[in-house]
Amino acid sequence: MKKAILFVLVALWIAVACNNKPSVSQPSKILTGAEQLDEYLPMLEGKTVGVMGNQTSVIDDQHLVDVLLSKGVNIAFAFAPEHGFRGSVTGGIEIDDEVDEKTGLPIFSMYGAHAADSKNEKADSLVASVDIMLFDIQDVGARFYTYITSLHQLMQLCADNNTQLIVLDRPNPNGDQVDGPVRKSDEFKSDVSFHKIAMVHGLTIGELAQMINGEGWLDGSKTCSLHVVTLKNYTHSTLYELPVIPSPSLTNHLSVRLYPSLCLFEATPVSVARGTDFPFQALGYPEESMGDFTFTPEPLEGMTFPLQNGKLCYGIDLRGLTPDSVKFSLKYVLDFYQKSQGSFEFFSRAKRFDQLAGTDRLREQIIAGMTEEQIRDSWKEALAEYKQMRKKYLLYEDFE
Repeated sequence: MKKAILFVLVALWIAVACNNKPSVSQPSKILTGAEQLDEYLPMLEGKTVGVMGNQTSVIDDQHLVDVLLSKGVNIAFAFAPEHGFRGSVTGGIEIDDEVDEKTGLPIFSMYGAHAADSKNEKADSLVASVDIMLFDIQDVGARFYTYITSLHQLMQLCADNNTQLIVLDRPNPNGDQVDGPVRKSDEFKSDVSFHKIAMVHGLTIGELAQMINGEGWLDGSKTCSLHVVTLKNYTHSTLYELPVIPSPSLTNHLSVRLYPSLCLFEATPVSVARGTDFPFQALGYPEESMGDFTFTPEPLEGMTFPLQNGKLCYGIDLRGLTPDSVKFSLKYVLDFYQKSQGSFEFFSRAKRFDQLAGTDRLREQIIAGMTEEQIRDSWKEALAEYKQMRKKYLLYEDFE
């Protein structure tokens, strides 16, 4: 009997002790701009609305336009960036106007020859026909990712037509760093280097929109009537894994983290493993001297015309890296340039390489045999100036 009573008392003591344990605080869930319907739905009431979005424009597992239509929002049309409205088109391929099968919405291309920068009269008249434009697209924090060019083009259209723009902000998965050369001269301005920002710019899409306005980068020094629905529970130290892939060749968190370092290869004959199950997670070229790892690119959905199609490529496998530890680096470009000597022309598309880099100086430095440390020293001053400018437009606590 005494043993039974003792057992009960011990059990009660354990229960009380467990209940009194200090609770471990869990990080709060990041809320994207799109998820904060209470903030922007009242602004859309009674208005005619246009949307620029793609497959990343989601609220939980529903597309933004599906949610807004269910709420009675009057959506007149949608604009699609590179890769299309549902995000399945191969990068760099022209996309045509279409009708969205799911919603019946007319979809108009805003990429390539259809871009507003090409004086697209149709896009101009469409933006003039609505009261408000919504922008909700996931960026990855690199200057050459063309969704930020689409943002600029939409801001110009809105400024030209006195149409309000609401940007639904999203986290930057590479927002914990600012690095690389800053594009200075308009000589290197292109769809992959549209802004005078660092290669790894360290801004959310909402912060960049503020910078475009604040620095007078729109034609005629116009400003767009801009409202940013800001993120909740986000800082630039937050290591954020995207819930939806932002484009067909960025298939996971590691590829997104490696993208700023590997995109320069897109202007060389070296494959970044497009046309495999691990794009932007390996490098290779059809010569055994390039490395021990092998892969053969083949056409896949969203990667229809992969570089070195059907050829056995030799190189390196980067899938063993821990994504959150990956930062921008020139080591891969420098390594493969050295390996290419006497084998093939590494800078086979020199102009495109310079556009991606935002300068011809980087290519010249690589040819001259400079080390990564020496190259970084050369852009240090311009990068420091950019960081100071960037601070004016931050909406969230910085990583430094």
